[in-house]
Amino acid sequence: MKTLVVLTGAGMSAESGIATFRDTGGLWEEHRVEDVATPEGWMRNPDLVLRFYNERRRQLLTAKPNAGHLMLADLEQNFRVRIITQNVDNLHERAGSSKVLHLHGELMKVRSTGPGAEVFELQPEACDVKAGDCCPKGFQLRPHIVWFGEAVPEIEPAIRIVSEADILLIIGTSLQVYPAAGLMHYAPADCPIYYIDPQGGSMLSARVKHIAKKASEGLQDFRKLMGL
Repeated sequence: MKTLVVLTGAGMSAESGIATFRDTGGLWEEHRVEDVATPEGWMRNPDLVLRFYNERRRQLLTAKPNAGHLMLADLEQNFRVRIITQNVDNLHERAGSSKVLHLHGELMKVRSTGPGAEVFELQPEACDVKAGDCCPKGFQLRPHIVWFGEAVPEIEPAIRIVSEADILLIIGTSLQVYPAAGLMHYAPADCPIYYIDPQGGSMLSARVKHIAKKASEGLQDFRKLMGL
């Protein structure tokens, strides 16, 4: 069974109603990214940042995996599927995908601001976090999100996964945010690469087959190309 490595971005979850700041002129749900997705924003106004991510979690709880998520989960019948996602939602897991690596953190988790940065999972019925909510060692909890300007701890594992791909499939990402955008260059030389996105084809090399469609439509085309 071949290894299919899938890199997904915001376009993967757009059909589930989850917005990306790149669609709204640098705003994320009407907030400046600098205010809610940077360490500086956290230092300036932690209450705003906590409220913002509480709202994102509530939005996620009402969202459902879309047809694209379900198709990726179904591909585990035909491939060893490894998903690397830039998304912080849990829609891949809820759709049934069994091996998902989150590059930029996870919305339904928080971590300690103290030494060790221990990570804790939130429960849907108690997913709001406020000032004064602390880890067992007494340190304030913060969103388990990789903010702009922070290191991406999972990039090395992601590189290893891509380097073992028999097929690389990229869905719904602008390929403009690094280091994630550089992952495709670690694919083996003989590994075919498919890119599903309505735009972005002009940036790609001749090695990449561009399917200029949204995630779920493009995945239908990909399945046909795979003879499924």
